[in-house]
Amino acid sequence: MLTRLSIRDFAVVAHAELDFGAGLTVVSGETGAGKSLLVDALGFLSGARGDAGAVRHGAQRAELSAEFALDDCPAAAAWLAEAELDDDGACQLRRTLRADGGSKAWINGRAVTIAQLADLAALLVEIHGQHAQQALLVRPQQTRLLDDFARHPQLLDATDASARRWKALQQERDALLARGDVAERQGWLRHQLDELQAQPLEADALAELDASHRRHAHAASLIAACDAGLEALNGEDALTRRLQHLRSGLQREAANEPRLSEVDAMLDSAAIQLDEALALLERIRGDLDLDPEALADIERQLVRVQDLARKHRVTPDNLAAHRDALAQELESLADADARLERLDRDIATALAEWRSAAAALAASRRKAGDALAAAITALIDQLGMQGGRFETALEPNANDAPDPLGSERVEFLVSANPGQPPRPLRKVASGGELSRISLAIEVATQGQDAAATLVFDEVDAGIGGAVAAAVGAKLRALGASKQVLCVTHQPQVAAAGHAQYRVSKAAQDGITQSSVAALDAAGRVDEIARMVGGADVSKEARAAAKKLLETL
Repeated sequence: MLTRLSIRDFAVVAHAELDFGAGLTVVSGETGAGKSLLVDALGFLSGARGDAGAVRHGAQRAELSAEFALDDCPAAAAWLAEAELDDDGACQLRRTLRADGGSKAWINGRAVTIAQLADLAALLVEIHGQHAQQALLVRPQQTRLLDDFARHPQLLDATDASARRWKALQQERDALLARGDVAERQGWLRHQLDELQAQPLEADALAELDASHRRHAHAASLIAACDAGLEALNGEDALTRRLQHLRSGLQREAANEPRLSEVDAMLDSAAIQLDEALALLERIRGDLDLDPEALADIERQLVRVQDLARKHRVTPDNLAAHRDALAQELESLADADARLERLDRDIATALAEWRSAAAALAASRRKAGDALAAAITALIDQLGMQGGRFETALEPNANDAPDPLGSERVEFLVSANPGQPPRPLRKVASGGELSRISLAIEVATQGQDAAATLVFDEVDAGIGGAVAAAVGAKLRALGASKQVLCVTHQPQVAAAGHAQYRVSKAAQDGITQSSVAALDAAGRVDEIARMVGGADVSKEARAAAKKLLETL
């Protein structure tokens, strides 16, 4: 439930703070005063596209914020927890609109994307302005409304899952057939694999090939370096002999200076290291040989690797992975005919499952459609469309392929006057009729929306008298289960509210500004009297206003 709305430098509103409670809250005011700005503010907080023109003239940015209680919005609370934006049950939406067209959004003080703001707002507030009423004319929206009324998510899920399974299997079959002649593809793959498997391509094999090439290419300099090292370590004037002579002298004098024994121990370790180095150097030298034929063979292998990489359009390091992928494809084609038969059976099974699920969904839609049509027909009759009739028609899809949304689409039909055949809502409903049908749908389906706050912008357009009173009564009844905000210019609707705000405008320093004020009991009488009789409030208008308020 919306508890607080704050507006600063938005359109012609310099600053406004509004507190809201449960039930029906109405917003009234003279024509052009800016009543719908409250709806627009909630629209921007719900993710509507930013507009630099919404920033008050002379201001750098507009700031909007709304606070919601989550006791009646479990879906919103769950969304906040999932997004890790929850804050001890708090829920604050904030958005700024800059004069240069930029926009930023926050949830509970943390920056979010406009898409995130819209996702959360959809669970908190539902706005029935001109745009929302126009959405009723779109057939997918009509289908969604009927499905929401029917409360059959399991049927929707079953239909969606079977359609997606059928599509995935069909795509797999198409991909298998798109490979062309399987035998030809197998032969090509075997040829490619024979080439790749003839050459070791693993990372360690390529590294060893590169190391071998460096050894053979630099064999002469390596042999010279090893021979020089062997001479130094084991020649006539070898380091090992000189080290042994040095140790003998130190050992003779160690009795006179004990610390020389420590030096001798260190030199003993060095002697061991020299012996090991000599042994390793001898092994390395033994492995080295000037072998032009071996070098040529290694270079041929390197060229072969480069040629394979160019042919298959991968780097040498990725040749092994490419080889394995070809091998896997060849293996997958080994039972292509059997796989195709299995796919055909699975596709037929998925199609049968979808048809069964879609038939159950269609039956549920027909039953719910009859109930919804009866409820809305009764309501629009009370809302001034006497003799009107509302129907839901299920029209089969033109495409026979399994559809995740079922085998049909919903079309809302309406007959606004007795004796006229029902026609599609998008072709016959006027603005006022569409507003009342929108209200009738909300009343008929009340309690089923995720959003706990419903906003109606001039739902009473084009009506008056008893019809306006009926609209007010339905809005007040809707307020028993939902929080309802309604912008109105009808005194009968205004009188139905549990609370009322008045929007007024005045010029300040040559600039028109709007202000919003909460009305007490006396203020409501004055405002409704103005709505009844105009700017000059008469005793009769005041009496009529009191009577309207007393009847509720």
